Amino acid sequence: MRAGAPRHEALDLIIFDCDGVLVDSESISNRILAAALTTEGLPTTLEEARRDYQGLLLRDIVASAQRKLGRELPQGWLEQFERARAAVFRRSLAPVHGAAYAVRRIASAGIAVCVASQGKLEKTDMTLDIMGLDDLFPAETRFSAYDAGRGKPYPDLFLQAAVTMKASPPRCAVVEDSPLGIAAALAAGMRAIGYAADGEEVALRNAGGEILHSLDELPGRLGL
Repeated sequence: MRAGAPRHEALDLIIFDCDGVLVDSESISNRILAAALTTEGLPTTLEEARRDYQGLLLRDIVASAQRKLGRELPQGWLEQFERARAAVFRRSLAPVHGAAYAVRRIASAGIAVCVASQGKLEKTDMTLDIMGLDDLFPAETRFSAYDAGRGKPYPDLFLQAAVTMKASPPRCAVVEDSPLGIAAALAAGMRAIGYAADGEEVALRNAGGEILHSLDELPGRLGL
């Protein structure tokens, strides 16, 4: 280990965020969200959607948008957004380069892997299936903030994953692409790795994450 490099415990579990880490879905989601909010009278650009809503639970996005609008969104708005997003996912979703390689390399080294998402399990299942990544994460290794109590930046989701996977938090690392996720990982007492391929390096670094620019680099970063 080079002088001055941080020391980390040996790892038993790597927890992957899904959107923006395993699948390249954040731009799609935020573009559709921006259009849907603009249609409802809340003009929103893609950049504003990313800044204000990325990493939030859908219910928190709705609550924030309604506060800005000063009224409730129409009944069924959220379901319509989810249907529109799913349709575009099926046409345009792409895997993150190096994701499958990194997961397989880590698993082959005897380290457990799981996926923990702010989104619903149904969404994680759909995106992993579309991308052909579902074989890497059996059903019992998929976790959702909707089942964990509180979403990121609270540590509940990652702690639930660790308990279920029988790993102690100091022997877990989390790969995240949002500052909220980095905050949640650190709050859980886990190593926090910020995947910064989408221009979020400064925010991820400020949140306390180790910066990673390509998932191809992840096994080496973990000492594999």
